Amino acid sequence: MIDYITGTVTGLNPAFVVVECGGIGYNINISLNTYAAIDKAVTCKILIHESIREDAHLLFGFATEEERDLFRQLISVSGVGAGTARMMLSSVRPGDLREAITGGDVSTLKAVKGIGLKTAQRIIVDLKDKLGKHVGSGEIIAFSDNTAREEALSALVMLGFARISAIKVIDNLLKETRTLPVEELVRRALKLL
Repeated sequence: MIDYITGTVTGLNPAFVVVECGGIGYNINISLNTYAAIDKAVTCKILIHESIREDAHLLFGFATEEERDLFRQLISVSGVGAGTARMMLSSVRPGDLREAITGGDVSTLKAVKGIGLKTAQRIIVDLKDKLGKHVGSGEIIAFSDNTAREEALSALVMLGFARISAIKVIDNLLKETRTLPVEELVRRALKLL
């Protein structure tokens, strides 16, 4: 199995990226979140989920471990295929999607194209406990290319703030300014929590 591919970005659009590695161009299906993370990158390291079927050998790429884990959880649900999981991750940020599932928010899931009431309910029933355990397990979920985010999240959790709340606040702050130092990120987050 392929775990990740590092190479030169030779083609990129919101649905896929072509990464050249060792003279081979890999066509990798991506979500809009991953597209945004690698947009304008000359080289990238992209985490891979490999899907081998009778009629196709497909690669799905992710900028973060969190997104890949969530994708794998989603496709484990009966009736949710790789295309639907990718659509969900393109429509809702991974952290918000995880929060919607653990919070039983059917309306957020139904807002995704191709997800009906029964599928949304099945996703919640199947994944609510699994994702809840993952979030509370003490593992810090972080973008692999953003150590400031990881350190700030760790500091806030050690200070006693809820992980989900801290992730949301930090991500919102980083949307505004991607290059905040850890100290400033924690200071601003403390004002918002």
